[in-house]
Amino acid sequence: MRKIRVALGQINPIVGDFDYNLQKILDYIKKAKDLQVDIIAFPELALTGYPPEDLILKPSFIEKNLHYIKKIAENVEDIIAIVGFIDKKEDIYNAAAIIHNKNIIATYHKQFLPNYGVFDENRYFQKGNGLTVFEIEGYKFGVSICEDIWYPENPINTYAVEGCEVVFNINASPYSEGKVKKREELLKVRSRDNLVSIAYVNLVGGQDELVFDGNSFFVNPNGEILAKGKSFEEDLIVADIDLDEIFRYQLRDNRLKNLRSEYKRSENVKFIKLDYQIKEKIVNIEQKIILDTSEVENTYNALVLGLRDYITKNGFKKVVIGLSGGVDSSLVATIAVDALGSENVKGVLMPSPYTSKESIEDALELAKNLNIETFTIPITNIFQTYLNEFKEIFKGLNPDTTEENLQARIRGNILMALSNKFGWIVLATGNKSEMSVGYSTLYGDMVGGFAVIKDVLKTKVYQLCEYRNSISKVIPDRVLTKPPSAELRPNQTDEAELAPYHILDEIIKMYVEQDYSVEEIIKAGFDEKTVKKIVKLIDANEYKRRQSPIGIKITERAFGKDRRMPITNRFREI
Repeated sequence: MRKIRVALGQINPIVGDFDYNLQKILDYIKKAKDLQVDIIAFPELALTGYPPEDLILKPSFIEKNLHYIKKIAENVEDIIAIVGFIDKKEDIYNAAAIIHNKNIIATYHKQFLPNYGVFDENRYFQKGNGLTVFEIEGYKFGVSICEDIWYPENPINTYAVEGCEVVFNINASPYSEGKVKKREELLKVRSRDNLVSIAYVNLVGGQDELVFDGNSFFVNPNGEILAKGKSFEEDLIVADIDLDEIFRYQLRDNRLKNLRSEYKRSENVKFIKLDYQIKEKIVNIEQKIILDTSEVENTYNALVLGLRDYITKNGFKKVVIGLSGGVDSSLVATIAVDALGSENVKGVLMPSPYTSKESIEDALELAKNLNIETFTIPITNIFQTYLNEFKEIFKGLNPDTTEENLQARIRGNILMALSNKFGWIVLATGNKSEMSVGYSTLYGDMVGGFAVIKDVLKTKVYQLCEYRNSISKVIPDRVLTKPPSAELRPNQTDEAELAPYHILDEIIKMYVEQDYSVEEIIKAGFDEKTVKKIVKLIDANEYKRRQSPIGIKITERAFGKDRRMPITNRFREI
């Protein structure tokens, strides 16, 4: 029984920080060597960080990346390393370097370039068209990159026919709700269909609005997970793969025999026999399988990691949040404390003439539970000064959203003043439901350097609060039970102005995330008047969303890179 020990280096690189990424990769290689690992694989573009976007258009960035991949190679001995980087030939490629004995012995170029949603790889890379089969002591393995595995006709098919027992698939696959399970099921199908073991390594960490969840794993030809890494944390996942067992699977199944009888080898398939002996294992390892987590827990952890990495990777230390006593600011403050520690989170209460006593109490109770420092800066006098200044020009006009928005903009000014004075970054607290219909004030409650829950619908906000309270109760009960209100005028409630959130959010999901037409939404059972009202609001507020701070993507279709609508646009469905 011949076993090969393989490792997945699930790391959190920083885009463009070559020294940091180099050291991180070398540290993981050393850990793997100490565990007598034969092959270690790192994520897609692990050397540059992902996605580097238009840094790729800078020749100096490409050259520095090439310099550092050589530095990695100089330090790889007595182990085989697979490292994602940008290769430069006649064009540039999203590539994997296969490194052995201080040399890059081959490179693999990604063949399927995603160009949908947040991905824009056709803008930067040329597609590859060649495969290399590597042989060690009569056993074979292949390498592919991320999107290559999502298509039925993919490099794994060829690797299997060519006799590979193991295929490494290196990834930078961002998190969205439901994707972790979807990925696992896909890889189980690929391994069963091709009778190979797949080693799937994924990036972890936050990069602007994207969060990469890790969840790297090994799956055998039976579609069973051998070992699985952590979610939203760096990890080194190690497993012993029984190569003889895989060979027996392949011998017993006629599918490969039939495919091989019809197979015509392409000149683009190359073979490299490595002068490498599989190590005799003295050090024992534990093949850990991290238990699956619920979707709400995954989403919460994605928000925590996305915020932490955005703040720390950009050199900030502290954040400031306007605490209204409402559910959105309560959730954002809680996520901030979990991400950064209570000492790095500041809360500001800015009561107006319409702020209820209960809201102030709830905000202070939350701050006490989270152990964060708070400041109270009433806006009543400032608001009255504005009203006095506008008295003549507004003469004879009834109060309306103008006066409401003035209050929100005063609060925005206060938060930005504190940001300027103390270097705290403002966290906006708007959710996806509000962003969708424009139920927010430009230059008011929309101000901020980062919008943590920008892609979280209001109904999901409540679910996340309840999940977090199940760990330790920090969000007051009343915050979760009172009707949501901006408290910008007497007796104001969100749902009276818009629609009940459970209805509003379903319409948003269908129209924004799934591209249903107005007619289709109405046919699904929603009130025609309500649907038309919400759709009009969504269409009319693109200009606001374009000026909002970036925020963490957690759905399959977030505003921004995922959904790019023109502001100047006369197309209307109603």
